[in-house]
Amino acid sequence: MTSSPASMPDDFTAAPPTFADVAAAAARLHGLAVRTPLLESPALNERVGGRVLLKAETLQRTGSFKFRGAYNRIVQIPDAARPAGVVTYSSGNHAQGVAAAAAILGLPAAIVMPADAPAIKLANTRAYGAEVIPYDRNAESREALAEEIAERRGATIVRPYDDAGIIAGQGTCGLEIAEQAAAQGAKLDALLVCCGGGGLTAGCALAMAERSPGTAVYAVEPAAFDDTRRSLEQGERVSNAVGARSFCDALLTPEPGAMTFALNRRLVAGGLAVSDAEVAEAMAFAFRTLKLVVEPGGAVALAAVLANRLEVRGKTTAVLLSGGNVDPQTYAEIIADGTA
Repeated sequence: MTSSPASMPDDFTAAPPTFADVAAAAARLHGLAVRTPLLESPALNERVGGRVLLKAETLQRTGSFKFRGAYNRIVQIPDAARPAGVVTYSSGNHAQGVAAAAAILGLPAAIVMPADAPAIKLANTRAYGAEVIPYDRNAESREALAEEIAERRGATIVRPYDDAGIIAGQGTCGLEIAEQAAAQGAKLDALLVCCGGGGLTAGCALAMAERSPGTAVYAVEPAAFDDTRRSLEQGERVSNAVGARSFCDALLTPEPGAMTFALNRRLVAGGLAVSDAEVAEAMAFAFRTLKLVVEPGGAVALAAVLANRLEVRGKTTAVLLSGGNVDPQTYAEIIADGTA
């Protein structure tokens, strides 16, 4: 093992997080992350026959939950390593979270992003002052590119999900859901979480296990990228098919993370999958009925409720709307007819 910052993770990134880490992350994020609302829609309740509470992380700083984990991870980088900055890879939401957190803390940030990422995510990442390094997601390895840049610059890699600091930061979203539901007199039967690499799911599951142990947590994915669902069923990590496609750009990970899957296998009740068409319908429903802008990857959990992937009739279910960063033209086309 070399001694460079890129290849030698800090202890807090190597060991799985606990609920204590989630609580510590909440303290670090206090006053910086938005305590997003837990909303309720009578129209949605009537449609599904149960009570649904919507966690609107679309209103979070940078437009998604990703700021939580990014800031919690970066603020723990030792002072000596900070001048070299951070490097990450992302399709857009983690990129923006890292760029914003690095800007707040005064660190340079380099982000490896797919060249076909939504224009709004590319523009927003640059607007936070980060250097964007485009790559071909179908021909190049983003991890290899990031490793090479980090090695050359001596920078710290901030991975999108398989990192204890990231997972603990994302878990603050679940902690808020538990607290807000209790304040509203709601006993949650289930929490549905949008899932890519599994960091948000794992963090929320940690929070729920401690603060709302009767709540079953489900990971929700696009049907072509349901690696977490299948991995949970098989008891080991499995990958998605090469060449798989979905318009849920934020959730196109090849397989679950090692750390995230270890946590999710222990804490998560199961996985659900929805089609792109069902996601598009959920986005249109969010616009027309809820008056919320939700991106494709951020709408999969809502899509699962609307498409009856889980029995919610007569129950109380929390749904995490994880992001709202979607290109205007794409969004307009989707909400016009509710199809992908």
